[in-house]
Amino acid sequence: MPPRVILWDIMDTLVRDPFFTHMPGFFGQSFDGLVQKLQPGTWVEFELGKLNELEFFARFFRDGSPIDGPGLKRCMAQAYDWVEGMPELLKELRSRAVSMHALSNYPEWYQLVEERLALSDFVALSFISCRTGFRKPAPEAFLHACEQLEVAPEHCLLVDDRRQNCEAARKVGLQSLHFDGSISTLRQGLVEHALL
Repeated sequence: MPPRVILWDIMDTLVRDPFFTHMPGFFGQSFDGLVQKLQPGTWVEFELGKLNELEFFARFFRDGSPIDGPGLKRCMAQAYDWVEGMPELLKELRSRAVSMHALSNYPEWYQLVEERLALSDFVALSFISCRTGFRKPAPEAFLHACEQLEVAPEHCLLVDDRRQNCEAARKVGLQSLHFDGSISTLRQGLVEHALL
């Protein structure tokens, strides 16, 4: 039986993640250099909806240094772009009436992705961590999605760029495909799952 639902990770699966590229440049830092200055846990709390945008800006650096929050937000918004080949793949899946939902760790800025790329034309933005309160790879993140969709875990397929998330999904009964950046490999996996 092919999966009844695809649960898509968003960042670095469907959409390029500027957290690793453009955000460090905004602060004139390398990624490793920026990470050393960040307040630990702040991004995760933002992703879980425990911090609003202003609280996130205020807690960004561990030393309390102020940041240009609106400037950072604009930088991120302008950087969101499709992973090459993804719109075409999603159109093909949509033409086959495949049910597709997002299952993503991301803060309220997922709305910026939607404004720029109209992601919901293909994938329902159903399970974003800032709204659900669950982050992958926690089992609850996967099981909550299955429960809300009223689909058994074994009938759901997670597509994610992080192996840890794919492994965690399989442990609670979902099928999974690790996206390694290769559209052709992903296509082959979807063919093997009888979705293409």
